[in-house]
Order: sequence, then C-alpha cells, then structure tokens
Amino acid sequence: MPSQPLSRRQFLERSAALTGALLLPACSLERPRAAARRTAVDQVALGQTGLRLSRLGFGTGTNGGHVQFALGQEAFTSLVRYAYDQGITYFDCAQTYRTFDWIKGALKGLPREKLFLQSKIPGKPDQVLAAIDRHRKVFDTDYVDSLLIHCMVKDGWTDGWKRIMDAFDEAQAKQWIRAKGVSCHSLPALRTAAASPWPQVHLVRVNPQASHIDGLDENWNGPNRDVALVLQELAVMRAKGRGVIGMKLIGNGDFTDPADREKSIRFAMRRPELDAVVIGFKNRAEIDEAIQRMNQALAEAA
Repeated sequence: MPSQPLSRRQFLERSAALTGALLLPACSLERPRAAARRTAVDQVALGQTGLRLSRLGFGTGTNGGHVQFALGQEAFTSLVRYAYDQGITYFDCAQTYRTFDWIKGALKGLPREKLFLQSKIPGKPDQVLAAIDRHRKVFDTDYVDSLLIHCMVKDGWTDGWKRIMDAFDEAQAKQWIRAKGVSCHSLPALRTAAASPWPQVHLVRVNPQASHIDGLDENWNGPNRDVALVLQELAVMRAKGRGVIGMKLIGNGDFTDPADREKSIRFAMRRPELDAVVIGFKNRAEIDEAIQRMNQALAEAA
C-alpha cells in the first residue's frame, strides 16, 4: 500500500524532532558516570574544621615511638618518604614520642602546604605557649595543623585543664595551630570530650575487637571495654561537626593475624563517623597492606 504524503504540519514536527536530537550534547546520550572510587589516600575533610588530610595517616608513635625509633633515623626518614610517595600526607606525632625530634628531617623538602601535621602536648606545662612554640621549632614550621591535649583519662578533665585549653585558644588566634582537640584513653574522658564545646578534633581508639580501646574505668588500658559505647560518643562528635580520627586499628600492633587486621580495617571504613584513621608503620609492606585493605574495603562499601 503506497505511503500517504506528509502534511506540512507533520513534516515540520518531524524535522524539528530530528534536529533537536542531532543537537543534543554527546554527554546526554551517555550513561551517568559512576561516583569516583574512594581510596586510602584521598584528601578528605576533617569535620567542619576546614582542613583536609589523607584518609590514612602515618603514626610515628607505636608504643611511645619505640617501634619507629628502633629503625634508626635514616630508615625512619626513608619510610616517611615512602609513605608520602604513596599519597599519605597526614603524619601523627607527639612530644612524648621517641621520634619527635626526627620529624623535621623526615619531612624536609616536602611541600608544607600538602602536609597535615598533628601533634600532642602531655600534662600541664607551666608555659603552654612555649610548649606549643617548641613544636613549631622542632618541626621547622610556622604552624601545626592540629594540636591535641594528650592522653586524657579523667571524667570531667576539662575543669582542670582550662588554663591549657585557654592557651591553645590563644595559639590558634596567633595562627600557630589551625585546629585544637584531644586524644582520650578512657570512656569517661571521651564522654567529657564529646560533651565539651571546646574540641574541634578528636583522636579516638576504635576497633571491633575492643583491643586497647577506651574502657569504663579511668585507666588508659583498663578493662570493661565495649566498642558500642565508643561508637555512641563518635556519633555525638559527628553530630557536632567535629573532626574525628580513628587510631589503634591494629590493636596497638597486637593484630598479628591478617584476619584481625582485615576485620578492623573493614569495620573502620564502614564507620561514617570517622574522617580518617592513623596506623603506626615500621616497614613498607605494612604501608602497602594497609592501603590495599582500605581500598578494597572502601570499594565494597560503596
């Protein structure tokens, strides 16, 4: 049967439709792009501090830094440089770590603007600003990205540390530090920190095996540990926009079974409360393994 001729109206409508299809941008004809894969060395936001750091950090203080110190300064520097070359820009330090005086040499020549240096001051120094300034001098830097009050264990510790906290505030006003916070080693201290309006950054012990995490006693390594109770405080911190970093993922080095390391890293990568994590390394293989395990866990959690 012969086709019927198109009316002028039908011809114009079909021509307009064809022209519109030809003018569509190529991207509109493609499938939506998948979200970028998250990795261990992504630069991530630290809560609402305005700061960024690599999702995985290099801890320089395993067992007070004795593990890294035993490497010797040259090997320690080489390991730090290897970590940086893999994309790790967050380095976690402390005044009490044996490696404290080695940080300057280990980071010498690396672009300061790409590094995130976190350090910690213990106790109640008489001259807090001088103690903070010492960190700047030892690290050879104008500022420390995040400075923490170290190893709080007492319930209501903020009452006795007001002088220290005020000095941290002054140092932040001077731009000697960019963010302030606390590391806790008991659940009572952690609850005090979460409730206080003062901290901007929290360094929190967390792993699903509850190894070396904060317990109910005012003791840095006491009994009565339950990771569910720690997670409750992490949720409070996250709701307040705090920066939250997880530590002790490898159980203070006790997780010699790869299955334990896998379990802990998978657990951490599924916790929305954690911005980043820090692990103490003593060789390149440990860095490679942590990156691989984190990458796999993040891919599966997507």
